[in-house]
Amino acid sequence: MPRNEIPVFTFPERHIGPDDRERLQMLQRVGFDSLGALIDAAVPPVIRTHALLSLPDARSESDALAELRRMAESNHQHVQMIGLGYYDTITPPVLRRNMLESPAWYTSYTPYQPEISQGRLEALLTFQTVVADLTGLPVAGASLLDEATAVVEAILLMRRASKGQRADAVVLDTECLPQTVAVVTGRAAAMGIEVIYADICAGLPDRDYFGVVIQNPGASGVVRDIRAACAAAQARGALVTVATDLLAATLFAPPGDLGADVAVGSAQRFGVPLFFGGPHAGFIAVREGLERLLPGRLVGVSRDRDGAAAYRLALQTREQHIRRDKATSNVCTAQALLANVAAMYAVYHGPDGLAAIATRVHGHAAAIAAGLAATGIGIVHADYFDTIVARVGHSAKKVVARAAADGINLRRVDAAHVGISCDETTTADIVARVLRAFGAQPAPSSPAPIPARLARTSTFLLHKTFHQYHSETSMLRYLRALSDKDLALDRTMIPLGSCTMKLNAAVEMEPISWPGFAGIHPFAPPEQTRGYRELITDLQNWLAEITGYDHVSLQPNAGSQGELAGLLAIRGYHASRGEPQRDICLIPQSAHGTNAASAVLAGMRVVVVATAPSGSIDIGDLTANLTAHAGRVAAIMVTYPSTHGVYETDVRQICDKVHRAGGQVYIDGANLNALVGLARPGDFGGDVSHLNLHKTFCIPHGGGGPGVGPVAVRAHLAPFLPGDPLDGAAKSPPVSAANHGSAGILPITWAYIALMGPDGLRAATENAVLSANYLARQLDPYYPVLYTGPGGLVAHECILDLRAITRATGVTAEDVAKRLIDYGFHAPTLSFPVNGTLMVEPTESENLAELDRFVDAMIAISAEIDQISSGRYELERSPLRQAPHTAEQVCADQWELPYSRRTAAYPSGAQGDKYWPPVRRIDGVYGDRNLACSCPAPEDFAADIPPNRDEVLV
Repeated sequence: MPRNEIPVFTFPERHIGPDDRERLQMLQRVGFDSLGALIDAAVPPVIRTHALLSLPDARSESDALAELRRMAESNHQHVQMIGLGYYDTITPPVLRRNMLESPAWYTSYTPYQPEISQGRLEALLTFQTVVADLTGLPVAGASLLDEATAVVEAILLMRRASKGQRADAVVLDTECLPQTVAVVTGRAAAMGIEVIYADICAGLPDRDYFGVVIQNPGASGVVRDIRAACAAAQARGALVTVATDLLAATLFAPPGDLGADVAVGSAQRFGVPLFFGGPHAGFIAVREGLERLLPGRLVGVSRDRDGAAAYRLALQTREQHIRRDKATSNVCTAQALLANVAAMYAVYHGPDGLAAIATRVHGHAAAIAAGLAATGIGIVHADYFDTIVARVGHSAKKVVARAAADGINLRRVDAAHVGISCDETTTADIVARVLRAFGAQPAPSSPAPIPARLARTSTFLLHKTFHQYHSETSMLRYLRALSDKDLALDRTMIPLGSCTMKLNAAVEMEPISWPGFAGIHPFAPPEQTRGYRELITDLQNWLAEITGYDHVSLQPNAGSQGELAGLLAIRGYHASRGEPQRDICLIPQSAHGTNAASAVLAGMRVVVVATAPSGSIDIGDLTANLTAHAGRVAAIMVTYPSTHGVYETDVRQICDKVHRAGGQVYIDGANLNALVGLARPGDFGGDVSHLNLHKTFCIPHGGGGPGVGPVAVRAHLAPFLPGDPLDGAAKSPPVSAANHGSAGILPITWAYIALMGPDGLRAATENAVLSANYLARQLDPYYPVLYTGPGGLVAHECILDLRAITRATGVTAEDVAKRLIDYGFHAPTLSFPVNGTLMVEPTESENLAELDRFVDAMIAISAEIDQISSGRYELERSPLRQAPHTAEQVCADQWELPYSRRTAAYPSGAQGDKYWPPVRRIDGVYGDRNLACSCPAPEDFAADIPPNRDEVLV
């Protein structure tokens, strides 16, 4: 082909899987002669918009990267010594390249199918062990969202544990971080919890409360012996939560040793960049007896069919999508990828390496304190870890300005005090420059001893995992070994309904680790963050245009938090109009799984609206509920298209009915990828929506997070959007610790929208609808599609109904899910939203060959089901019930099953580059009954570790 005839592919053509020829084949199978005709038939005219989105034209990859680099360079990268829970850190390059930037880690899904998730589950179990060991408490969860919201989760846990025997009040330490105070204040008000502020070292209030929250080290840097305060609170029947610092806990007595019931905090300084506030892994750990009250995900150890140890998410029946309005938390997306980075940071450095880093940090703080003292500048607290507060008369503003002129950010506490926080990146030169800003010089220093009453005496991180991967070679191979156990998007299609798993392009991912985005403190002065603010403004404007709303907040750092922010905005709006009694939230059975839990946390009462036989909202039941709760309806939460996978034709009628009843319409944006460019929620009746940037807009799932859940509103709700956590005059409370939430991954979505342009975004939606209808049409003869819209069409996903198959043969949806592993596929969503079904979403990114490979696998499994119904195989000894099959099983000397080893491992349609699951089917019940949530006890491997820990280090 002559050079000038070589085709030049645009980014949308790279992103969208099927090409023109494949699209034509798919359309013919679905029964349409053009993509436009299919969309006209599938998408109700009542919601359609035919105008092109008013967005910039699509950019080339090089142009988009150049613009992002310009914005990154517009952020001034100072030495960040502001502290307040955010610290610069060094991400070991082996972790950055082979985990944070590796699609084997960032494209994997939440490990609900544990047999194909053993690598990331092992990493999360390691995270739990790090948190449990360093906090001195026996059980830790697999990560929360950030420190402030982790404190909220701890408060709700203490409240549940009190069983209503104490007053509905909690005591908050005056040393708590300011952003924590702001988030807790707003969330507590919504839940009817009174917050009492107190200096816990001066004594606890003489009244009833169910819990106490203590920050140690405190916001001022002070480290305190809180044993007496913990004991005093517990003597009154209250529980105690300590917000702590994992690095400090390597040197100072941890919360568990001081008497805490719960410990929370952020694992950010364990190798996770500042990211302008996020994403960062929050954590929570508890004493024995509280583990079944933990919010979020909990990795446990169970066993597989052969009795081998295997990891899984434990106690899943606690989770929000199962318990709905009875859930203990609405956390869905967590921060799994960042938790894994923090875990591997601890593995790479080991206990002695972490302690050495902490000692160096503490030593630099002590050197600054010594230099200031030698100049006559007083220090507020004598006991500290990394942060000191200096008394500077009334010259705080001048000192901070001098430091900034030298490229260092300090914290102006008030007119007379300046805070200085040291971290892993602090050097002797930085210490000298800080002292110069105060007019001081380095003083002769000596090791700063930690008082015995404050020092840690308990051991930590004794498991062999923390002692054998200190060289880059060993760590590289360990990360590869873990990722090889998993099935992620880099190896196969992940056809999950409700949780979109589509291409996360490398060009979109590349900028997040650039220093201009990764190294910025969330509380840096505005003049230093112009690039971030430009990017955020672009995204706010673009998302407002895409959704048809007037204003967008990017603060919520998960879809569930976006739901909460939207509902809190509705609550604030009704209160401002003198209608605080409006507390009923109508939630259709077809709504997204987190909706009910979010409504409860917003202080609302849930009333369920029934589903019509078509899968749509039952209008009659909606009308009856509006009448029954007249004057009390705050909102309805509508997932559109519904979680049943259909475009509901009467959505405008539903919105109008609720508006006439005085309520607001919340349209869950989880399925916005079926609307972009075709319809806008703000145009067809929505007052507020949250958007899942990790679904529609290409932020990857990362094995369970990170995510971003912006909230978009009409103008009348804009005053009630989340406020800045550091703005004491903000009208509405924040929902995240940082004003812009997980800002560090916003370049991904910016790049996606810029690269796709208005035409590409609409084409992505159209192709997602085509792919879903293609699969539905191909599979319906074998697995009936449960719900369809007009003409038998679905939206971007479809539900395959296996209930009749189960009744006839005993084969369950779970059996099919596990057998798909042998064919090299991640299973669709299992038994949600309807028990006994599989929900399939192919996305626009998969080409026809991959779609057909999935179809072939499902048809082959149908034939295997027929072999059971015909009596060829007994169910319990069939390939479906025995699945998945491991290499060890297939290679064993003995084979007693009634089918061949080849049928087990290489069934019809299986790909040549075989994926081998590391374990067989896991016994979930056993794992819940025998809860084990950390690495084995030291005595299980004590012989492997030399008596002198120093001998282990490389």
